[in-house]
Amino acid sequence: MRHLIRNTFAPALALACLSLSAFAADGEKIGTVDTAFKLIGRDHDIIVEAYDDPEVNGVTCYVSRARIGGVKGTLGLAEDRAEASLSCHQVGAISFPQPLKPQDEVFSERMSILFKRLRVVRMVDAKRNALVYLTYSDKLIDGSPQNSVSAVPVAHGTVIPVKK
Repeated sequence: MRHLIRNTFAPALALACLSLSAFAADGEKIGTVDTAFKLIGRDHDIIVEAYDDPEVNGVTCYVSRARIGGVKGTLGLAEDRAEASLSCHQVGAISFPQPLKPQDEVFSERMSILFKRLRVVRMVDAKRNALVYLTYSDKLIDGSPQNSVSAVPVAHGTVIPVKK
């Protein structure tokens, strides 16, 4: 029985880890501001990071989020708050190398050592020819309803290709 569990559970666990990391993206750090001094370890802070949309050329999303400092935060053991703000902008000519899914997770970053992630989802608003980005955090069991949304209008002459 132990052999059967190990042979079925291990590949499933490996596949789950790979699928979670497939969307992981390290943002480019723009800057931080301290919010509380900690004697040992880094201070509590707010970090601002830029994420280029991997499937839309010319769009960058800026995400700000709180990070816990102290010893636990410095070691990566603290669970950051489920609070983030999002602002997405056209930073160059918008183009689409391939058709987009109507809704797709484009960025994901770990907010605790286990099970909590900050996620950014892109939605296509075909009627208004815009890209809508939503950020939220989730946990394995219980997520947070706190969220932020931003929209990037696409020029009327440019059609957003959508997978059907």
